[in-house]
Amino acid sequence: MPSPHEDEGEERPSPDLRVVLLAVVAWAGALAGFLLQPWLAAAVSGLAAAAVTVRSRRGRPVVLAVACLVAGTAVGGSAMLRAEANRSSPVAALAEQRAFVTASLRVASDPVRREGRFASYVLLRATVTEVTGRGRRYATHVPVLVIAGDPWREAELGSVVRVEGRLAPADGPDLAAVVSTSRDPTVLEPPAGVLDAASVVRAGIRAAVAPAGPEEEALIPALVVGDDRGMPAGVVESFQVAGLTHLLAVSGTNLTLVVGFVLVLARWAGVRARGLAVVGALGVLGFVLLARPEPSVVRAAAMGSVALVGMGTNGRDRGVRALGVAVLVLLLLDPWLALSLGFVLSALATAGILLLAPPWRDALMRWLPRWLAEAVAVPLAAQLVCTPVVAAISDQVSLVAVVANMAVAPLVGPATVLGLVGGLVMLVVDPVGLLLGRLAGGCAWWIVTVADRSARLPTAAVEWSATAGSLVLLSLLCVAAALVLPRMLARRGWSVAGALVMVLVVVRPLPTPGWPPDGWVMVACDVGQGDGLVLRAGEDTAVVVDAGPEPALIDRCLDRLGVERVPVVVLTHFHDDHVAGLPGVLADRVVGEVQVTGLRDPEQGAASVDTWASGSGVPVRVPAYGEVSRVGELTWQVVGPSREVGGEGYGEEGSPANNASVTLLVVTHGIRILLTGDLEPGAQELLDRSTTELRVDVLKVPHHGSRYQDPALLSGLGARLALISVGEDNEYGHPAPETLDLLQDAGAEVRRTDESGDVAVVVRDGHLSVASTR
Repeated sequence: MPSPHEDEGEERPSPDLRVVLLAVVAWAGALAGFLLQPWLAAAVSGLAAAAVTVRSRRGRPVVLAVACLVAGTAVGGSAMLRAEANRSSPVAALAEQRAFVTASLRVASDPVRREGRFASYVLLRATVTEVTGRGRRYATHVPVLVIAGDPWREAELGSVVRVEGRLAPADGPDLAAVVSTSRDPTVLEPPAGVLDAASVVRAGIRAAVAPAGPEEEALIPALVVGDDRGMPAGVVESFQVAGLTHLLAVSGTNLTLVVGFVLVLARWAGVRARGLAVVGALGVLGFVLLARPEPSVVRAAAMGSVALVGMGTNGRDRGVRALGVAVLVLLLLDPWLALSLGFVLSALATAGILLLAPPWRDALMRWLPRWLAEAVAVPLAAQLVCTPVVAAISDQVSLVAVVANMAVAPLVGPATVLGLVGGLVMLVVDPVGLLLGRLAGGCAWWIVTVADRSARLPTAAVEWSATAGSLVLLSLLCVAAALVLPRMLARRGWSVAGALVMVLVVVRPLPTPGWPPDGWVMVACDVGQGDGLVLRAGEDTAVVVDAGPEPALIDRCLDRLGVERVPVVVLTHFHDDHVAGLPGVLADRVVGEVQVTGLRDPEQGAASVDTWASGSGVPVRVPAYGEVSRVGELTWQVVGPSREVGGEGYGEEGSPANNASVTLLVVTHGIRILLTGDLEPGAQELLDRSTTELRVDVLKVPHHGSRYQDPALLSGLGARLALISVGEDNEYGHPAPETLDLLQDAGAEVRRTDESGDVAVVVRDGHLSVASTR
């Protein structure tokens, strides 16, 4: 942003974009080097150079063209060489043979815990320095991805460990192989002393904010150094919908706040001119070490430094040049960044703030004070240029991001600085550190509250398909908005009218033409890879069976259906893809009770359900086998599980939690619906034996259509309609082709939420039909 000392009435010249052009061509060269054949990469660089032989700002097109050719070729060549080094390494050759190896690794990233289908696992990146496999030992230096068990969560960045595991080929050019191991790591060398000291400071930050609430305690380390490992999944989701995800990762914002605070202290101490540059450089170096010298941190440091340059005198022009230089240098040092969506977002957001925010701020300053004009223009510019990329990642466009960022902006700085200072002081004087940590926690409470409330608005985000055509359309809309906004923002009436329209859109659910359809009796909500079923029980009343993996998705589906009262929520079993969305059902609705399976597996899921339900004052109980319930237009009976899970009849294979799924036979408006949770073949066989000659009209296919099915049950039910609740491009391969063939051979019409969106079962005049939102 330009300096406050610049003349606000002076017309500023357009910024020099030649260095930015060099960076763009270098980026294209890197992508060509990774994704295209070598001769195509060279052709791309040559075409890029030819494309810029137009009249440049200073009339030197030949020099500019040669510079672009050199930049594109250099970065593209570096990318090709690195990709080829990975492909031709001994590690890649052993991976092709699926060899079991012993290797020495230097840990290159903090371990990240993920939830798998049956158990949690840990992911981390590492560099192989030595590998032994197939009776030979090799010295090497290539990157790998490690998939391991929970003990690997203790593997420290920078340490050297020994691993024994099996290699598999990597999917992309940035890795030589994937290492899978079930064995614990053996530490050969601890991290270097400076990284160890950074770990002590990070521990101090966590200790200082420990007295705060769990969400605030997890947010402060994320704000200060991007350490988001403790963030609850529900909070992360709220930040995503509200457009605040950048606060949870290491970004240029983190560095700008931390180093900016250090520079303010230096000015107070009398440091001037070159001394401030030295202090700033040391601050950047300290931030990188504190946040860990991973590629994402280095990227954030570069973008944050560009933002600091942009705050100085003649900041816009200098900032644009600094952005181009930063991108070019980073790609030369690490061409893998060209494939990083985080890098794309950082560069786009910085470019938007430097290029679009100043004229938009000037337009707003015709009727708003400067501070408020900047508070609107900066997040608006950053959000607009990043919108197509965010939509490609998340399949949605946030409508509350700008307002949410404005609401939290005044407290992001204090929360970050207080958290950092509290952590440092905690190492010396505990009481003072705890006091500062409590103050930081108070600021974090406001940020979490804004994210939660924003995400709960009826139209906080709109779904946007990540297909090429829709993303091109969204990009064109963003370009059109960038052209129109300066004129609109300069006029008070148009700006206020636009803001009011956005408020109305956000606080009122967007109408879906023809949705819900007349006569709907059941809807399978599109909640991604999970189940979220809604059974209509009357006007604004429904019974919900499973809540999907994310609260916002089931919440929005219920809003679209106009459901305000939920007498009963049935959670078939405790896997996250069926229960994690429960807070979205409980939000702002009258809920009578929650019914659950008797097997508390996994215990963590069961405990979460207890916590969420008790927090809303909703009782939880286990329905009895054979129990019949009636609510309004609905009648249902519990037809499974009929005996203790794991007993005779369930078979030796399968998940006990899945086989313990509460199974319901629903009758409504003259049709019969069977809801089967995630039953696997053993439990399906038992259900078939215990419900002799059972016939239904609609079947919710067990376990998202996996290949583990009992053909006798699926074929013998006589269902005319089979619903599969499944996530698009899920990693499990659901639904399985053989299951689809089985259902079609049985004469059932198959509808899938990944293809059709929300799917409604409709009964009109006694006739069964189906409708969907896509």
